[in-house]
Amino acid sequence: MIQNKPISKGVDWFVVFLYAVLVCIGILCIFMVEYKPDVNWVTSFLSGKTSYSKQLMFAGICVILATFILLSDSKLYTAFANLFYVFGIGLMLATFVIGRSVNGSKSWIPLGGGFNLQPAELCKIFTALALAKYISLQDMDFSKTRSQIIAACIALFPAVLSRLQHETGLALVYTCFFIAMYREGLPPKVLVIGFSFAVLVIATLLVEKNWLAGILTVIAGIVGYIMRFQIKRNRMILVVLASIWGVCVGIQRFAVPYIFNNVFECYQSQRIYMAFGKEYNCEDNAAYKKGLGTKAPHQTDDYNVRQSKIAIGSGGVLGKGFLKGTQTRGKYVPEQNTDFIFTSLGEAFGFTGCIVFLGVYVTLLLRIVWMAERQRSTFSRVYAYCVASIMFFHIAVNICMTIGLFPSIGIALPFISYGGSSLLTFTVLIFILLRLDADRQMVLR
Repeated sequence: MIQNKPISKGVDWFVVFLYAVLVCIGILCIFMVEYKPDVNWVTSFLSGKTSYSKQLMFAGICVILATFILLSDSKLYTAFANLFYVFGIGLMLATFVIGRSVNGSKSWIPLGGGFNLQPAELCKIFTALALAKYISLQDMDFSKTRSQIIAACIALFPAVLSRLQHETGLALVYTCFFIAMYREGLPPKVLVIGFSFAVLVIATLLVEKNWLAGILTVIAGIVGYIMRFQIKRNRMILVVLASIWGVCVGIQRFAVPYIFNNVFECYQSQRIYMAFGKEYNCEDNAAYKKGLGTKAPHQTDDYNVRQSKIAIGSGGVLGKGFLKGTQTRGKYVPEQNTDFIFTSLGEAFGFTGCIVFLGVYVTLLLRIVWMAERQRSTFSRVYAYCVASIMFFHIAVNICMTIGLFPSIGIALPFISYGGSSLLTFTVLIFILLRLDADRQMVLR
């Protein structure tokens, strides 16, 4: 479904400019990591054998795809949203049969020629479209619990499949769709409960379990004392308070240990514990005891993060300069062209360069939110917030991961990290939004 009208009509070219800047920065960062002085850089860019030459080729493919999207009809995405979602789920299920393992994760489909496709990445696009389609139904009342549960299932089903593929990082990305749902009427208490659970998990890692149980008891007692007059008038308040206390204690004593010992694999639990300065005993991990873990435990599993912090810190305020980084070019930082690509930028351009770089991201995110709020169509608005949520999650988690504020879970930095699947996914996300925004006067369902 191709439109006859000019490609430039209604397109937000400022977003296209920001997108192009970020893609160029990504290729530049990968080049800084892999550059060899004794190799002609022009030849190496055209060889198709280095990561930066492959990323340049991926960028070229994305330009063609982006042009096709801008020429397409907006109604295509509403009409086939559910079909796209089913197709994405089908691809994720196919990885269990024909997928290949990469770094212990069986979430890749080989395409030949050394290229692989990661369906869990692409499924973020299809989930955003399906969620927007569901919430924009004409008779939709998103204040009803049933509607909220169905929307949550649409968002989290791919997350379950990602976890079964041992892609915990990508599985967590799907939780960001709750931000878009909150904009459409999801009760704030759902986000409060989710945030409280995260705080309780962190507290469980930092504080000895008996001490934490005591602290929770004291807090419940203080709240009960403050609300003593309300409790006298309504005994149900005391029942609710006691129930919340019981749930919190149960989570910290039973649920959290169960998750770390039975849901996460040993190396994943180790990384989370190490992020909070604690040690995790793999002898307690069920998968490790059965020999089912995809990665062996390592006593220095925080090596990546330590080297990343050294590299970023060595850049100082102004950085060491282009192609003058010693840590990243010396290959001291593992996965430095993918998960830890931010280190190359931090070492080369320092704190100042990082601030400017993050400013580009913030500008893009604010622009997307502004675009979302000017949509007449619920479908376009929900989709725009899904795009903003996905990007925000990736940016925040990846950068916090590289500076040691979040466990290393394998989250790509949008447009910067090496990888065709990642670049393709974020390109399609952005340009579908641009196509919908160009037709914002049209009410899509």
